[in-house]
Amino acid sequence: MNDSKLMNRAADNIRILAASMVEKANSGHPGGAMGGADFVNVLFSEFLVYDPQNPRWEGRDRFFLDPGHMSPMLYSVLAFTGKYTLDELKQFRQWGSPTPGHPEVNVDRGVENTSGPLGQGHTYAVGAAIAAKFLKARFGEVMNQTIYAYISDGGIQEEISQGAGRIAGTLGLDNLIMFYDSNDVQLSTNTEDVTTENVAMKYEAWDWKVITINGNDPDEIRKALTEAKAEKNRPTLIIGKTTMGKGARRADGSSYEADCATHGAPLGGDAYVNTIKNLGGNPENPFTIFPEVAELYAKRAEELKKIVADKYAAKAEWAKANPEKAAKLAEFFSGKAPKVNWDAIEQKAGGATRAGSATVLGALATQVENMIVSSADLSNSDKTDGFLKKTHAFKKGDFSGAFLQAGVSELSMACICIGMSLHGGIIAACGTFFVFSDYMKPALRMAALMEQPVKFIWTHDAFRVGEDGPTHEPVEQEAQVRLLEKLKNHKGHNSMLVLRPADVEETTIAWKLAMENMSTPTALILSRQNIVNLPAGTDYSQAAKGAYIIADADENPDVILVASGSEVSTLVAGAELLRKEGVKVRIVSAPSEGLFRNQSKEYQESILPAGAKIFGLTAGLPVNLEGLVGSNGKVFGLESFGFSAPYKVLDEKLGFTAENVYNQVKAML
Repeated sequence: MNDSKLMNRAADNIRILAASMVEKANSGHPGGAMGGADFVNVLFSEFLVYDPQNPRWEGRDRFFLDPGHMSPMLYSVLAFTGKYTLDELKQFRQWGSPTPGHPEVNVDRGVENTSGPLGQGHTYAVGAAIAAKFLKARFGEVMNQTIYAYISDGGIQEEISQGAGRIAGTLGLDNLIMFYDSNDVQLSTNTEDVTTENVAMKYEAWDWKVITINGNDPDEIRKALTEAKAEKNRPTLIIGKTTMGKGARRADGSSYEADCATHGAPLGGDAYVNTIKNLGGNPENPFTIFPEVAELYAKRAEELKKIVADKYAAKAEWAKANPEKAAKLAEFFSGKAPKVNWDAIEQKAGGATRAGSATVLGALATQVENMIVSSADLSNSDKTDGFLKKTHAFKKGDFSGAFLQAGVSELSMACICIGMSLHGGIIAACGTFFVFSDYMKPALRMAALMEQPVKFIWTHDAFRVGEDGPTHEPVEQEAQVRLLEKLKNHKGHNSMLVLRPADVEETTIAWKLAMENMSTPTALILSRQNIVNLPAGTDYSQAAKGAYIIADADENPDVILVASGSEVSTLVAGAELLRKEGVKVRIVSAPSEGLFRNQSKEYQESILPAGAKIFGLTAGLPVNLEGLVGSNGKVFGLESFGFSAPYKVLDEKLGFTAENVYNQVKAML
């Protein structure tokens, strides 16, 4: 146990570095980082178990930061561990710097998650804790970890905390410890002005263990963490009553603590100078790690060497006794796509693509042992029950299954799946109705930004939801999701793979592409209603190119018809009418424009030649296909919300029929 004087000195060192980073950048949030310094110092110097030499060791504890604006706190404590240099801290928020304004996932640097949108970071931690439970159920003590999370007033207030808290409590995630930095100050006001809820009682109602402490007292923090580590039945929330801007002093020397002005702006001028002096630093040379602090963390590094060596030795003994399990664990964490016997999957012709997805999920449940699937209380409707029927749902104390019943909480579910993926060793997928992807957009963006290969399964993909009416009929959703298909990530790849298969056979190919995509999230957009299979002879493997010519194409076509999803079969029916009048037709199924645009210019030209007459049909906004159809063609789509009626009536009323395809194309020609 380290004495309080040394621990306070180390925390003050974090405060000095955090305030100085913001001051030098003339941008950022010093106050929260200064208040939270005591907790991260105790955690990293005494509790967090990781391998300084092997940051990707799968058995490490993990720390998930929710308030990304408190990045100076994280970078500072990681500088103590040798993950960042002082020069890199000086480059905070600058171009090309490894210390961006909000942390971006970099496991080699000790940053387990990208954070910024409040509430998501601690929800990733819930997912990581579930992943750890899942892996421990299969591999035992070699995957015995603790997942730590750090949350602020803002994260507690974000609605996602409701789903995260409920699910973690229901599942009894005793491997999850969350510190709540409760400083009663927000960016623009005091916390009491926006909420009067009793946070402790709320989490206790969700069956969390709750401990309330002075969050700036290292002895109380240590005691609370020790107690939380001993808890064997529930997740733990440590409510740390902290001081925003702890140690800050104004230009006149008076206290600048607990002032919301320190939350989102540099301390500035004399206030900054007085603060650094008050904390025992040198304003002329603030970017310093005090010798005694360096010694504290060097001592912890030596402790970790022994702790990790013992764990590696135990793992080696386990691997010797369990060679098959050891090989499986290594395979899970390899980042490689799983092996699946795709040729053995037999689809029932003419089904809905959600049913085709269920067939594939049934196969994956028996062949991909590290896959976890979740549904937002819709498993029997989004057909993720194809997976569930081959396993069972998680329950408190039992993580031998592979399905998460998330309840009605789409955003929480999505972030939990991202957290599973961030933990590693898990392939995560989650399902709901496509219209409810609206609830998930913040998570989709973060999954794309972090390049996490979560599979998003969205069914009931169009107005053909029918009688449920416009509240349940996705019209603009596909256009929104396909924006991520067009956006490039840092590596220059499409930030999301978006696939809308045309029938059950193409659904198998779409799932194959999804499971082989281990570098970005994938969206699968699936129909509720049955769809006639594409013409016999169609080479479905070509769907991997994003757009391809289906069987029965005419040579030198007068017109090219293009669509994705169930509209392709409508084009096939329309083509029969056109051919009766001598019109030569080519039909292109385009499940993914993003994939198509990644093909060679020669291939793209061979499918959709420049200058060709092209007609597009989409059950969403016309913009879905405008990039493929071009200025020389026409897109028929929806330009209003849907209506409540049987889907076949809607097809007639809205013009999604063979006859209207015929009429539209004839008028265009």
